Amino acid sequence: MPALTILFFGDIVGRPGRKAVCHALPHLKERFDPDLIVANAENSAGGSGISSSTLRKLASYGVEVFTSGDHFFRNKEYAGVVDDPRVLRPVNYPPQAPGRGWGLYKARGGVEVAVVNAMGRIFMEALECPFAAMDRALGEIGPQARVILVDFHAEATSEKMAMAWYLNGRVSALVGTHTHVQTADERILNGGTACISDLGMSGPYDSVIGRSKEAVLHRLTTGVPARFEVTEGEEKACGVVLKIDAESGKALGIERFQVALKDVLDASKDDED
Repeated sequence: MPALTILFFGDIVGRPGRKAVCHALPHLKERFDPDLIVANAENSAGGSGISSSTLRKLASYGVEVFTSGDHFFRNKEYAGVVDDPRVLRPVNYPPQAPGRGWGLYKARGGVEVAVVNAMGRIFMEALECPFAAMDRALGEIGPQARVILVDFHAEATSEKMAMAWYLNGRVSALVGTHTHVQTADERILNGGTACISDLGMSGPYDSVIGRSKEAVLHRLTTGVPARFEVTEGEEKACGVVLKIDAESGKALGIERFQVALKDVLDASKDDED
């Protein structure tokens, strides 16, 4: 069985992030011919949470699985998506919380892929220990899937790397999300687990991690609260391409990508010319 190719997008921030993913996906599909497309969409609805409309839009672009994080329940529209099997919320939320922390998805060719969403605790909400939650999730997945992907939504790089080593050899890949800055530490650990501390943001880079520079600077320089609106400008779609052996579940490759919206729009204009 050939290796699986999986695209995994970092945090999609608001309309600019959705627009970047929309225009980047045709380019990425042509280049990598992915078998499954996953994205962290927890900021996709106006910068906070996932709504039914943003879910429909992203799915129409080709995204097949949606992970999230600490903003998921902050958007009241979560009720319209939480029962969608394509949508995950962190597995270490209390069991009474609606939604699911992991799911099984068929990649092209029928290969079962398990995707797990977990959230860190350092500088984050006081949820269940993510290490214990991951042990439980992997026990539940069992032999149902050899290819297992983990989105670890966490603030501290140290906690993300600790989780990668904890799961080394037990999952195919662990990708970090939440900090919106793509890191350059992608690698495959000795147990066959690919990892990166953060996929980066899919959204506007003429900003402070997707928010208005002016509002953030006003807050930081004056101490006066300000509303941090999603801004626009210099939109990019960021993430990684994973190559996974479908038989063993071990990673064969991990490659970062950053696709600038202006570049793919210029290319399409050239094609028209």
